Amino acid sequence: MLTENKFSKYLIYAIGEIVLVVIGILIALSINNWNEERIQKNEEQTIVKNIYTEHLQNKTIIKKRIEEAELCEAALKQLMNIIGKDEDYLKKQNVDSLLFIAFDPPIFRPSENTISGLIQSGRLDLLQNKELVNLIYSWGRTMKSLTDRTARFTTLIDNDIFPYLTKKYSYKDIDTYGPLNWKEKSNLKVNKLQIFKEIEFENLTDGFLYWMVDNKKLFIELDLLIDKILQETQYD
Repeated sequence: MLTENKFSKYLIYAIGEIVLVVIGILIALSINNWNEERIQKNEEQTIVKNIYTEHLQNKTIIKKRIEEAELCEAALKQLMNIIGKDEDYLKKQNVDSLLFIAFDPPIFRPSENTISGLIQSGRLDLLQNKELVNLIYSWGRTMKSLTDRTARFTTLIDNDIFPYLTKKYSYKDIDTYGPLNWKEKSNLKVNKLQIFKEIEFENLTDGFLYWMVDNKKLFIELDLLIDKILQETQYD
């Protein structure tokens, strides 16, 4: 009986020890999970703040690009309107300035370090705000479209428009309105206004205008996306 008593006490003691160990493990796991959640929450808050800061900068940039796109579009339309006009009329227009503005299109290069890092590392699931996640995907798709279109009109400038103007027009006269800021026009005798009688110039200008209008629409779409992203990431 004494032996049985000792065994019973030992068994109860052993079970108690096991229960205590299990409780200890559960408490440790709970603390660890809480700590992990706290770390992830802090990381998420940091990411959200970075997204907000980046897109606040992007908002300023995109507004300037939209204004530049509108100027570029207006200059291209003005060129289209004066193509085919008589020489006396053309001489009254500031053609050099129009060409400088028309064929110097704005390019939008946003700050995307935070979003790119999230996507590339596969950590987008850190964001609990699903609306923000959807906006980030929309941003990526729209930026891809813009990049593709920018590549198209850049190719059009480099491969078609610039080679055409190189043979027909004075870059020095155009650059009077650019960073070079030439004080005198070209000394070479070239009939610059001849391009306004050529269908090739009209087609090149019309094609470039098409891509510029399309690009401006994407600028506006990105501007609206930025507003929504700022709204979802705004913090006190």
